Amino acid sequence: MRKKGKDLSKKDTFIRGTIILAAAALVARVLGLAQRIPLEHMLNDIGDASFTIANNVYLMLLALATAGIPSTLSKMVSERYALNRPAEAKRVYQAALFFSAGAGVVMTLLLYFVAPYYATYVAEVPESAAAIQALAPALLLFPTIAMMRGYFQGRNFMTVGGVSQIVEQIARVVTGIGLAYILVRLGYDDTWVAAGASFGGVLGSIAAFGVMIFFAIKLRRQDRKQNLPGADRSIPLGGIYKAIFTLSIPIVLSSLAVPAINFIDGSIVKPLLTGEIGAEEATAALAVLGTRAQSIAGIPPILAIALSQSLIPIISAAYARKDQDHLQRQVTLALKISILTGMPIVLALVAASYSVNGLLFSSLNGSGIIAMLTFGTIFQITMMTSGSILLGIGKAKVSMVHVMIGIVIKLGASALLAPLFGIYGIIGATSLCFLVITVLNLRAIKAIVPFSILGSRWTGFIITALAALGIGYGVNQLGIQMVDLMPARLAFFITCLLVGAVVVIIYLVLLIMLGVLRQSELSSYPRLLQKLFRPLMRLQPSRLRERG
Repeated sequence: MRKKGKDLSKKDTFIRGTIILAAAALVARVLGLAQRIPLEHMLNDIGDASFTIANNVYLMLLALATAGIPSTLSKMVSERYALNRPAEAKRVYQAALFFSAGAGVVMTLLLYFVAPYYATYVAEVPESAAAIQALAPALLLFPTIAMMRGYFQGRNFMTVGGVSQIVEQIARVVTGIGLAYILVRLGYDDTWVAAGASFGGVLGSIAAFGVMIFFAIKLRRQDRKQNLPGADRSIPLGGIYKAIFTLSIPIVLSSLAVPAINFIDGSIVKPLLTGEIGAEEATAALAVLGTRAQSIAGIPPILAIALSQSLIPIISAAYARKDQDHLQRQVTLALKISILTGMPIVLALVAASYSVNGLLFSSLNGSGIIAMLTFGTIFQITMMTSGSILLGIGKAKVSMVHVMIGIVIKLGASALLAPLFGIYGIIGATSLCFLVITVLNLRAIKAIVPFSILGSRWTGFIITALAALGIGYGVNQLGIQMVDLMPARLAFFITCLLVGAVVVIIYLVLLIMLGVLRQSELSSYPRLLQKLFRPLMRLQPSRLRERG
């Protein structure tokens, strides 16, 4: 009985940790949007563009410094503890901390001193240099924070990383907005207000580091009580670094797709558009793209990616066992869930883009930019899900090559389309990049395991999506007429609620009625989706239910 209770407590810890990590990702997205809204009201186009450029540069370098290595560290540490070699595991952790300290110093200095050149001659927004430099010190700590999170995960303390991430985001947003507000009240111009907002990232990193240090001290005391040995200093660092980088570099480069695209946009929008529409209009387009569109477009992938990635460990285990049937079912399910759950959020935000813009931001400029970038996130969702599957089946190098191909296509298509379609050409190039990476990923997966996402049901799915989008847009056009009857933001708020409800209801009903979803498939879906779909199955024609 005692053993059973112990197993249950481990399961509860795992579930709690998973929930906190998922909540941390959700908090990061929501707070990112929450930060952009007041800043957009405080800043003009130059300030918005400066903050956007600084944030995109920072996220790109942060991904290079941290992505992949923490998960590799977690794997190496957990394996050594499983083999009862804690001294070796601590030496691996020690090596990772040495690397992170050096990487933090190098990247901080590089970002600080290169910022003026990049801002002036590459992005062509010289005012953004101060915002980039204000954010640079955050890179001193974040590589170390990432390594500590990886070590704790390797020790099965999943909640520590999630708690530190939530604290970091809260500190970043609160201090960033607070500093920006103080600088506005003191009469500083937008260059310094944007720098103050960016400096919130530094304070967020300090808060996160404080949390990690607290738990590190706690864990060290626990290890001493259990008489666990310290790091084995006789193990050479060279071999550890070789193992870390061999495993992590493909993961790092595979994870760069979204931050790299945002970085590219921050770098090319002004240079490509200035000759076509003028410097002032180009800056305004960059401000809308970064402050409004990228914030809204970050919403749809949250639920879809969380649901699909919950299946990745199962995919990895099935691949390791060479269980082809189970692998095929799980790959199909992961892709199907990501598309089916991501699409209604995309459709609702696209249909209500005008009202969302009016509700959240200071003007209605750029509603079309928000709509187009958000629509393209359906390809971002499929790209990220298929990329995660490739990582799950040990094909990180293949995923890395596909991301590099997609980025090259993004650059080429942006240069070709921007003179013809302006900012919409650059956004179209982003969607094309995500689509190409998705197609390449799916081809690679299909070569390993045959699968079919919807098969003959694609027609019903497309009809469902078009109907939900068309009706949702019609509701939006009717709803915005209420601005003549009540305060505009109240009218936009009501319209957003109506459009969201109508799109989701029509989408779910048509998925059932057109047989895109079948009763026989429900048992393979996550429990949350089962509860949602089961009552609606009564709407499905009997011939489709019988077909299964």
